[in-house]
Amino acid sequence: MGPIVSGVREDASQSERDGRSGGDVGVEAVGMGEVRRYIGVAERRARLALRQRLAGDARAAGPEEVAESMVALHGSDPATVFLAVGARLADPGRTVAETERALYEDRTLVRMHGMRHTVFVFPTELTPVVHSSTSLAVAAKERASLLKHMEVGGAPDAAWLKEVEESTLAALARRGQATAVELAEDEPRLRRRFLYGAGKSYEGLHTVSTRLLKVLGAEGKVVRARPLGSWTSSQYRWAVAPPHPEWDVAEAQAALLGRWLAVCGPATEADLKWWTGWRVSDVRRALAAIGARAVGLDEGTGYVVAGDEEPVVGPGESWAALLPGLDPTAMGWQQRDWYLPAELRPSLFDYSGNIGPTVWWNGRVVGGWAQRADGEVVWRLLDAKGVGREGEVAIASEVERLRGWLGGARVTPRFRSPLERELAGS
Repeated sequence: MGPIVSGVREDASQSERDGRSGGDVGVEAVGMGEVRRYIGVAERRARLALRQRLAGDARAAGPEEVAESMVALHGSDPATVFLAVGARLADPGRTVAETERALYEDRTLVRMHGMRHTVFVFPTELTPVVHSSTSLAVAAKERASLLKHMEVGGAPDAAWLKEVEESTLAALARRGQATAVELAEDEPRLRRRFLYGAGKSYEGLHTVSTRLLKVLGAEGKVVRARPLGSWTSSQYRWAVAPPHPEWDVAEAQAALLGRWLAVCGPATEADLKWWTGWRVSDVRRALAAIGARAVGLDEGTGYVVAGDEEPVVGPGESWAALLPGLDPTAMGWQQRDWYLPAELRPSLFDYSGNIGPTVWWNGRVVGGWAQRADGEVVWRLLDAKGVGREGEVAIASEVERLRGWLGGARVTPRFRSPLERELAGS
């Protein structure tokens, strides 16, 4: 694997230029007389560099611009949101202050459940689309699951839960913002516990408050507000969600898929099904609704939005980036060979498939990074091919950039990869 790197070392490898041009443009024959354009790895990396706000000239001015470009920022780990924004800002010095402003003061960004039962941060104007296209289906499953587990675990029935829910929402409206503990002072039934997974290795006691607030969040009735601690804290207050219009499900799915494909296209049907968490029939219906165009990829057929078939020329300069665990770029596609070599995955993913912090060079993952207990940011190349001295200098510059805006903050990923644990020394 090579040594931990805090600075740079000499490397005689030739610098890789993939991702700096659209140099692999071509066409692919499909059936009788039909021709579709082939988009190769170099152009896919070029699109990633520009549209994911990672190349130097493509970086954004503020967190709203980042979220708008990315469609969704992973929010399961609170720190990921801030680290993902900071990696994409032209001036990251006010990353924390500006992201907190957007989330908790101006409410231009909203943290909510979305695709694959996962918490994301979305631009506020997109929340009705996500709610109708995805969250409602998630919410129905969550509520059914809660009622089933309550019944098996010896808790009261659905009518009882409905009373608790209405009382909780009324208490939250009176308080404005509150933690689950504070809400339980007003509605003591939230403290009710029930046995989950009796006889299983994961047997334990669940509290009504934890499960019910999750359901209400997925249903769009409550939202996460400012945390109790710093920006790395996962102990959130809750607030009543503002009203928003309801969309037709099919129209909302078409709108969401079109937004994502404009940023992340080309993508395969498998990529789209994985990212959305929808049925394949929903994906195909949405592709047809937006008039998506088929293109050729190394993996087979991919899709772009109409008008996006033309070649994309990449950034004029090489670029490096340090992305956090669960970053939306690293987790953006199910089929990742074009930017993440398979041999690197055991070091960079945890046992559940969550990616840890990654080091990027010209559109591909080349290593990982971590922060030690003393605050030092360290990194290691796992694939030095084509990086050379230019790449290592650029990566070291990104390390200093990250260290600068973190200040005294200490960040430990919620989902830890083997490499991150090793580099962090824990």
